[in-house]
Amino acid sequence: MTAFNASLLASSALCPPPALSFDDVVFSHEDKVLLGPCSFTLKSAGPSMVMGPNGAGKSLLLRLAHGLLTPTQGQVSWSGEGRPRQAMVFQQPVLLRRSAVANLIHALAVNKVPRKSRAKLAFDALDRFGLSACSHTPARVLSGGEQQRLALARAWVLSPNVLFLDEPTSALDPAAIKAVEAAVREFHQRGTRIVMTTHDLHQARRLAGDVIFLSGGKIREHTPSDTFFDKPVSREAQAFIAGELVE
Repeated sequence: MTAFNASLLASSALCPPPALSFDDVVFSHEDKVLLGPCSFTLKSAGPSMVMGPNGAGKSLLLRLAHGLLTPTQGQVSWSGEGRPRQAMVFQQPVLLRRSAVANLIHALAVNKVPRKSRAKLAFDALDRFGLSACSHTPARVLSGGEQQRLALARAWVLSPNVLFLDEPTSALDPAAIKAVEAAVREFHQRGTRIVMTTHDLHQARRLAGDVIFLSGGKIREHTPSDTFFDKPVSREAQAFIAGELVE
């Protein structure tokens, strides 16, 4: 993530979230095309849900968008000047071997937030995500749901323009899922662009503004969520929504 001034932490809703564009993006490994060619632009407020069967390329798309992978060909670009501030929360949160609050303070330090501001920002974020009682607990002994909320709190303190979420609720119980979805809505209300993978149709219906549907490494549909769920065009999307095997 790029460094930023502490004043930017106040709100990421001062301007519209940046648009994300894929222009004929392809990702290959050992001469096998795993994704693409993909072309789309995310302009609407979202949240944008990336959906599809296992192996469709959902996580690859997120990693390419976030810059963790480089396209074999094509271009990933953002509107505006430079790369937007980004954060990513994985299915299995990547947490440091230290307390919950220390994880947040470390992220603030890496992003050059002044030392005097770090503790307050960290404790405020833990309180917002219902983790005040766990502030001094080692992060890696927290429950799965608590770890996921901690990863979201860590993203929150960095005030990203864009947040990528890779199936963040796939291993959580219903109460934890509800808490994570509430957090996603808070990010969205603050003006953060949300790009999230999920295989849960009910979750996508609750959260999605638009849906990118992948199958076999290719985008079969990119439509507003109502259109996707009510009138899917592609055979693959129709089968997916019906709970059938997608080839």
